[in-house]
Parts: sequence; C-alpha cells; structure tokens
Amino acid sequence: MPPIRVLIADDHAVLRAGLRMLLDAQTDMEVAGEAGDGSEVSRKARALQPDIVLMDLTMPGPPSGEVIRQVLRACPKTRVLILTMHDDSAYLASAMAAGAAGYVVKKVADSELLLAIRAVHAGRTFVDLTQTLRPPQALPGSGRVQRPKELSRRERDVLRLLAQGHSNQQIADHMSVSVKTVETYRTRLRQKLGLRERAELYRFAVESGILDVDPRS
Repeated sequence: MPPIRVLIADDHAVLRAGLRMLLDAQTDMEVAGEAGDGSEVSRKARALQPDIVLMDLTMPGPPSGEVIRQVLRACPKTRVLILTMHDDSAYLASAMAAGAAGYVVKKVADSELLLAIRAVHAGRTFVDLTQTLRPPQALPGSGRVQRPKELSRRERDVLRLLAQGHSNQQIADHMSVSVKTVETYRTRLRQKLGLRERAELYRFAVESGILDVDPRS
C-alpha cells in the first residue's frame, strides 16, 4: 500500500522538524510538505492533495475553522487531524464542527500521535484530551442522571450528528427529514439532558457511548 502522505502545518519550525523526523521514520508514512501559517496550509493542501493535514489550531493567518473548511473543499479526500496545545473541549467542538476528523494534544506520546494518524487515515474519528469528561448531567430538580437509554433512536442519531459537528441542514439531509424536525429533536435533547453547548453534547455523546471515538479519548 502507498504510504500515508502528511502535510505538517505548524508555525514553529523546530516542531515541524521534529514531526518530520518522526513521520519519515515510519514505513507507512511520508511527509508531503510543510506549512507555517493558515494561508499556506490551504495553498499547499490544494497543490499536494495529502492524505492527512496535521494542523495546529493557533497559527498566523485565517481562523483555524476557516482553514479546515478551505482544505476540505479543495481536497475532498484529505482528512484533517488537529495537533494542538489546547486541552479544552470548546476548542475540540469548534474544530470538529469545522470538519476535523481528529484532535490530539501536543503532550501525547509519539506512539499516540502515530496511532491517531493511522486511525484518521482509516476513516475513523480520533480524539485524545487529557481532561476527564464530565459525567451526564442531572435533570433540574429530579436528582437523577439522564441516561442514553432514555433517548429515542432518532434523538440518539441527532445527538451523534450534532456532536460530530453537523449543521441542522446537514442533519436533515442525512436523516431525510425537515430542518424543523431536527430543531424539534434538538429541543427535546436540551430538555432531557440539560445540555445546550455543542462541547457539552460532544462530552455526553462520548461518555455515553453514542459517539464512537477512540477509547483513549
């Protein structure tokens, strides 16, 4: 099989050099190129069509979410894996909403990063935060914790798609329902779970097993 071609995107040259050495030492990977800012990421991804863009969130240039979307529009077969210092579920939710397929923090071991690259290349979602996920929240005034078994199949489907970053329109298209129906399901989820922010939905979906990500997440 051809090696996994990776575009390394980070504004720190020393870090890029270290990543290049790590990836070049793998028999199933090769570095397709490097980029030092957001604009360069988009240009080089379009020119090189890598399998993976290994990308920092905080680089000079356009916002990271915009860069991710530009890459995915220009390179439909490319997957974006975030490598960042931000160990925060809000950043995670933002990146996943923009279309990233994976998210790992820079403090992970080399072996974990390689595992993430291979998992994302294989079509899986990979998330590794060192934070502990919050448990499901209790319903206001009930004293009991909302469990996923209390969600209908359609509610679970909507929750999973929301946690993956899809918009209401995308969810409606995927489920062959109207946007109004999706909004109704979202209202039910808020009422049942007491969760409003996408990051909270993501945490709950992972914690409850509704969203299938790597166990290390």
